[in-house]
Amino acid sequence: MGTILKSFYQIKPLISRRLQIALRRVRARILIQTHGDVWPIDEKAAIPPKNWPGWPEGKRFAFVMTHDVETDVGRDRCCELMKIDQEFGIVSSFNFVPERYEVPRELRDHLVRQGFEIGVHDLKHDGMLFQSRAKFLKNAKSINRYLKEWDANGFRAGSMHHNLDWMHSLDIEYDASTFDTDPLEPQPDGAGTIFPYLVASKNGAGKGFVEMPYTLPQDFTLFVILKQESIDLWKKKLDWVASHGGMCLLITHPDYMTFDGRPGRFDEYPVGYYREFLRYVQNTYKGQYYNVLPRDLAAYWKKNCVTA
Repeated sequence: MGTILKSFYQIKPLISRRLQIALRRVRARILIQTHGDVWPIDEKAAIPPKNWPGWPEGKRFAFVMTHDVETDVGRDRCCELMKIDQEFGIVSSFNFVPERYEVPRELRDHLVRQGFEIGVHDLKHDGMLFQSRAKFLKNAKSINRYLKEWDANGFRAGSMHHNLDWMHSLDIEYDASTFDTDPLEPQPDGAGTIFPYLVASKNGAGKGFVEMPYTLPQDFTLFVILKQESIDLWKKKLDWVASHGGMCLLITHPDYMTFDGRPGRFDEYPVGYYREFLRYVQNTYKGQYYNVLPRDLAAYWKKNCVTA
C-alpha cells in the first residue's frame, strides 16, 4: 500500500461521508476520461487461460454473484436480498466483516441452509489491513479464526485492497480482492483477466489459492459514485464477458439498496436495478450460464485449470 493511500485511511474517519463521496465523484470523472480505453472493458482481459477446457456442462460463461455486507444496516437487509436471488434461481455469497458489527450465527446458518455461502470480508474494514506485513500477519490469525468458525472458504479485503503474496497466510481456497480492470478503485492495479487464476506460493510452502477478480463494475460505483440511472453499463459488460466465455463476477452491497420503494439516502439506490439485471440475465442467457457458489467455482478451477 502506497504512502498516500495509507495517509488517507488514517484521516478518513475525520471526513464526512458526504464529502468522501463528493471527492470520489470528482476523481471518478477525471479517471473515466483518462482511462476510457480500459474501463469498463479492457479487451486484453479476454484472452483465455492456456489449455482452457471450458465451463462445465458446456455452459457459455460463469455467473458468480457476491454480496459484501459493510455495516449492520446491510446485515439487516441480507434476507431480503437473498429472497431476490432465490426468485431468479441464483445462488450467491454473503461476505461479512467480523469485527465491525455483530454477525449472528443464526443469520449465517439461515443463509447456508438456504443454499448460500458465507465469506469473510476483511477484519474491521477500516483500510488498515495492509498497512504493514507485521500487522497483516497479526490480523491474519484473527481472520483465520473467523474462517474456521464460520466454515468459510473465501476472503475479500475491504476496498479491494490486496497483496496476493501476503494472502498465503490466510487459510482460504479463494480470494476475491481484485478485478479485471477498474481504475476507479483506490488500489487500481487490475488482474487483467476475466477468468479466475491460481496464485501459487513462490516458495512452495503454501497450498495456493484461486483468485477470482470481479468483472462487472460494483453497484456502489455505478449508482452512487457515477449516479447512473440505468443498468446499461452492467448489460454492456455482461454481454462482452459472455461473448468471450469468461466469468461474470459482480459485487453488490445490501447496505446501499433500498427495498421499500422510498427514495433512499444520498448513498443508496433502488434494489430494482439489481432485480432488473437478474431478469436481463435470465431472459437473455437462459440455460447458458454456470451459476454456482464462489467456493464451488474455485474448487472446479483448482481441479481442472491448475496451470491457468
